[in-house]
Amino acid sequence: MAVCLVTGGAGFIGSHLSELLLAEGHSVRVLDNLSTGSLGNLEAIANHPQLKIISGSITDPLVISEAVAGTDVIYHLAAAVGVKLVAEDPVRTIETNIYPTEMLLRMAVQGKQRFFLASTSEVYGKNPKERWTEEDDLHFGPTSKPRWAYGCSKAIDEFLALAYHRSYKLPVVIGRFFNVVGPRQVGHYGMVIPRFVEKALSGEAPVVYDDGSQVRCFAHVREVARCVKELTDTDAAFGEVFNIGSDHAVTMRELAEEVVRRVGSAKPPEFLPYHQAYGADFEDVRRRVPDVSKLESILGWKPSTTLGEILDDIIRSRRERA
Repeated sequence: MAVCLVTGGAGFIGSHLSELLLAEGHSVRVLDNLSTGSLGNLEAIANHPQLKIISGSITDPLVISEAVAGTDVIYHLAAAVGVKLVAEDPVRTIETNIYPTEMLLRMAVQGKQRFFLASTSEVYGKNPKERWTEEDDLHFGPTSKPRWAYGCSKAIDEFLALAYHRSYKLPVVIGRFFNVVGPRQVGHYGMVIPRFVEKALSGEAPVVYDDGSQVRCFAHVREVARCVKELTDTDAAFGEVFNIGSDHAVTMRELAEEVVRRVGSAKPPEFLPYHQAYGADFEDVRRRVPDVSKLESILGWKPSTTLGEILDDIIRSRRERA
């Protein structure tokens, strides 16, 4: 069994990945400064004998060095996340996403660990294609728009990881997440489904930005965690980039209406202009749909939990917590 480091392991995706690793018999070290994660996310495994929680910042070289020592696999999920945070604090976004990744890659070369790098669909920028494939060009907006700082910083992470693979044969896998959702996700940082569900459960109208015609795809976090684990265990995935997510598309208007229907709320969605939500210099991506054929070809499966099943799971989880 492996000793695994999960950076950002107290976060939404990281906590689910940590549960999966422990369930398969591995030892897990969680490194998290709890700025966006929560110990509550680890409640179900908090007393597991194979879990060690390290409280510290991913930007601290000493903390990273101690966390990495003696591990076999590094799952690097820690990052500045959420559209709202990126728009409000681009400096934190850039510094959190780039420098720690380079430090971890350098240590992984020395320690010979397998390495998973969590990236994002944001690296595609404003790519106009109907479906995005891993070899598509990246289309970012101007540097005067903070919106693009996140995607650019994660693209740099990818360049670094692939460079370490080519130069040092580091066994690294890159996964670009597309709207991962499920129990434990919070809406504080702009995540859309938690925002909609919280509003509907409290009897308020879900707030849809702009006209609601934006298109997204949503994958259940447990399937995404399984993808991460299986890709990192697969030698043929080393040095490759994979879209990880569902390829079932839905508009934000349709999503809000479906949440209202499943919650049983009497209030229909309301609409809010982008500039009121994020400021005058905000830009959005109208359509974000992945081609996951590369993922399916190497794993033999792809995330398939339906949107209805995902929403029911999230709604049930929120009601139980309440």
